[in-house]
Order: sequence, then structure tokens, then C-alpha cells
Amino acid sequence: MSETSLPPDAPAIRLDSVEKVYAGGRRALDRISLEVPRGAMFGLLGPNGAGKSTLINILAGLVTKTSGTAEVWGFDIDRHPRNAKASLGVVPQELLFDAFFTPFETLELQAGLYGVPKARRRTMELLRAVHLDAHAHAYARTLSGGMKRRLLIAKAMVHAPPVLILDEPTAGVDIELRQMLWAWVRELHAEGTTIVLTTHYLEEAEELCERIAIVNHGRIVANAPTRELLGLAREKRVDVTLEADAPALPEIPGVSRVERLAERHFAIHYDKGRLSAGALLGQLSAAGLAIVDVTTREADLEDVFLDLTRRSAP
Repeated sequence: MSETSLPPDAPAIRLDSVEKVYAGGRRALDRISLEVPRGAMFGLLGPNGAGKSTLINILAGLVTKTSGTAEVWGFDIDRHPRNAKASLGVVPQELLFDAFFTPFETLELQAGLYGVPKARRRTMELLRAVHLDAHAHAYARTLSGGMKRRLLIAKAMVHAPPVLILDEPTAGVDIELRQMLWAWVRELHAEGTTIVLTTHYLEEAEELCERIAIVNHGRIVANAPTRELLGLAREKRVDVTLEADAPALPEIPGVSRVERLAERHFAIHYDKGRLSAGALLGQLSAAGLAIVDVTTREADLEDVFLDLTRRSAP
């Protein structure tokens, strides 16, 4: 099945009841079912040990699943492994290179492994795209960590896969490089590449991803458009400044905790399902506390992530 013959509504990645149980009985994946829409910028999040890397390695053909089915770009990874691998590019967390190969040689070798004819190779084009053309013939061991990270992305794209998985691509790089990497990823996405991103920088996922799945203890605990996920945050916060200092605030049902930020300044965390900001402020006023300033903070992806992983803990 080619890219043009893939039905428009078919997902880029499809997982159906995928399990992975390692020797000794440790269950890394527990009947995971998931679809990544074609052309999406998709976030795959979860704490360390949640099963993200196992899932990626199964799709890449590096780990054998125990049961279930998995497809990449319409190709079953068991029945059509070569086509599935040709449809996927993976940028791993680890900076793995042959120290005595140059970036040019690294990309040429990778293209040869994927059977890309010399006439169709885009080695210098890719090196220019990741701003490594000036270092095309320098040994990989002389490159900085950020340069090696960029080379990994170029390496994953030598065969022009329709699906690209980025596993913690900005880990350990500075802000300027991170912004440059994301600018190029946005360009790839705009050209039609399906992007799957794992990251510990939740603000990145919130800004970049249209849809996010959260994995915890080998299970999908959430899978929704980013805006919907943000709406799942149960805890909200309001900061109040009082006219006069108070030793403590009154107990109010629905308030989970209160932090004293400074004299007369409190951060109040409350469950939005049980209490509104207006009702909270009303109860403070009814208790005789004069409020001179109020600031509310909307929930972000970190709030959702912590809430969902806390609730899904065994």
C-alpha cells in the first residue's frame, strides 16, 4: 500500500490491544489501543517507566510485542515489516553515532540501508535543513550535543517517511536550539508529515500538539484533543491579597489546599467541580475578609498530567 493508496480516513498508526510482557512477568504494555490520525501533530506523554519507549520500539521493530496488532501507514508490522519500517522514521533519545563517520557519510549510509537510490538521496538538502551543511565532512565525534541531536533528525528523514516519531528530541538542548528544532518540525508537519512527539516539557506538548495521549503503567489513561484535555483539570487556583493580614483562611468545602505566599497574600487551590471562583470569593467576604486583589490561574497540561497519572496509579 503506497501513500497515495492509503484511504484518507485511515490512521497513520493503529494499535489494537497491544501487550508486552517481559521475562519475569513485568507487564510494560497492558492491552493498549490507540490511533494516531494521519497528518496529526500527536503527543504521547507519560512518566518514566510508563511504557512509551516500549511502544515506540515495537513500532520500530526493535521490540517484539507479546500480543495484539500494530500498523504503520496501513502496514501490519508483523505481516509487512519492511513496508512498515519504511513508513516510519524514529529520532531516539540516545545520541548514537559512529564517531569516525561524518554527517554526510552517516546520512548516505542510512539512505543505502533503506534502499534509497543515489539519484534520489537528499543528503545535503537534509544537512542544510538542520543547519549542519558547514559540518558535512567533519567527524561526528567533533559535533556538539545539539548538532548531534539535529543529525539524528536528519538521519530519521533520509527515506522521507510519512510518519516521524520524536522521542524526547529537545532533551538537554538550550532554548535557542529547541526553538530551531521545533521550527523545522513545524515545517515537516506543514508538508504533511505525521509527527508523534514524546517530551518531558509539557509546555511544548501543549503548544505544539493537536491531540495528546497519556500513558501510565502501560495503559492509556487519556486520549483527546489538547483543548479537551485541558478542560479535564479539576484543580484551579485563585490568588488573593487581603486588606489586612489573617492568621489563616476559613475552611471552605471544595478547597484542597491554601498556600501563604506572603503577608496578606494567599494561593487557594480548589476543585472546580465543587466550587466556583465566585462562590469561593463570596465565602471569604462572608467570613469578614476584605479582598483588595484577585488573580486566577487557568489549568495547564501539567495540572492534567499530574491529576490523571495520580488517579491511575495502582
